[in-house]
Amino acid sequence: MGIGPSTKETTLHHFHDPLVREVSNDPDVDFLGVILVGTPQDNYLKNLVGKRVSVWLDAMRANGAIISADGWGNSDVDFINTMAEIGDKGISIVGLKFIGAQAGFVVENEYTKFVEDINKSPAGIETEVVGENNLDSKDAHKALGLLKLKMRHDGQVVH
Repeated sequence: MGIGPSTKETTLHHFHDPLVREVSNDPDVDFLGVILVGTPQDNYLKNLVGKRVSVWLDAMRANGAIISADGWGNSDVDFINTMAEIGDKGISIVGLKFIGAQAGFVVENEYTKFVEDINKSPAGIETEVVGENNLDSKDAHKALGLLKLKMRHDGQVVH
């Protein structure tokens, strides 16, 4: 199952990414950057991408991270695995993802409860409006607030 038009992010969205803007403008956060990771088909590679991201964040001495994805179904495997790999390194982690009226995640773990839904459709489904259900500034603000709370709870340094 692929992503539909309402969950696709346009080029303009990427140039003005709300999550990057929110995090980079927060005086309490030392914004380290953006890591882009694909969604492999093979389960071995799905686990490998999570391990590589967690090692990278650990090497940068990150205290927290926000992970986002614009797909569902099979991509839940690497999304949730990546959250687990990061969390298992002692790095506070929250997620942003289109969930909507789906039956939930294909796989779940202890980090699933820290994923915020970016669905905007009242019916909880993808629509035929391009970009209607993608991450916006309200979602980014909410995720950053959740990350700060989680970092405090986890004993990470937050100003």
